[in-house]
Amino acid sequence: MSKADLAKKPAEVAAMFDEVAPTYDLTNALLSFGQDRRWRGIVRSAVNPKPGQKILDLAAGTGASSAAFTGPDIKVVAGDFSEGMLAVGRKRHPDIEFVFADATKLPFKANEFDSVTISFGLRNVVDVEKALAEMHRVTKPGGSIVICEFSKVTNPVLRPFYNFYLNKLLPAFSSVASKTPEAYSYLSESILAWPSQVELAQKITNAGYLEVSFRNLTFGIVAVHKAVK
Repeated sequence: MSKADLAKKPAEVAAMFDEVAPTYDLTNALLSFGQDRRWRGIVRSAVNPKPGQKILDLAAGTGASSAAFTGPDIKVVAGDFSEGMLAVGRKRHPDIEFVFADATKLPFKANEFDSVTISFGLRNVVDVEKALAEMHRVTKPGGSIVICEFSKVTNPVLRPFYNFYLNKLLPAFSSVASKTPEAYSYLSESILAWPSQVELAQKITNAGYLEVSFRNLTFGIVAVHKAVK
């Protein structure tokens, strides 16, 4: 397969995820040493879905993240721009509505969702500011945005070891665990290029959100940002 680069051309990124779709969830569980399940639980708590609410989960992939928000009288919409991911998701989670959705041009009405969330996908969007503006547009007044994304390790002692994992161990491991190691080489590069927790919080503020906060998980390897419209 051809690897997407940090220019993040939508067609290239989508094609890359189309190819990894069948094994995406399993490989992620292996590469995160099982932490992905814990992270999803924390995101659910931050979203705090309630009966009668409508939740939009962007970059939903095969729906593993979306399934965490399901419950009685909760409408979950899973959006992604990889048709391959959507196809796998529809088979695995027939109770969830899957929609082709470009985060920079969402196919939804203004003020439609009680909460909009995206996990490990904002980093892959070609125009982050535009995506945040779109997420703000479709969120109801008083509703929330929750973003779970790889971030910057806060412990200076652990930071070089994590960078070594990203630069050396992750590509080597993915070459064995995945049939498409190019995708995980891109993963390493995109994580290293991603802004810090504070920088992302500022971008969310600039999009018009209020009460912006973030919580570091696993020493800052991942951060969960939350804000209110």
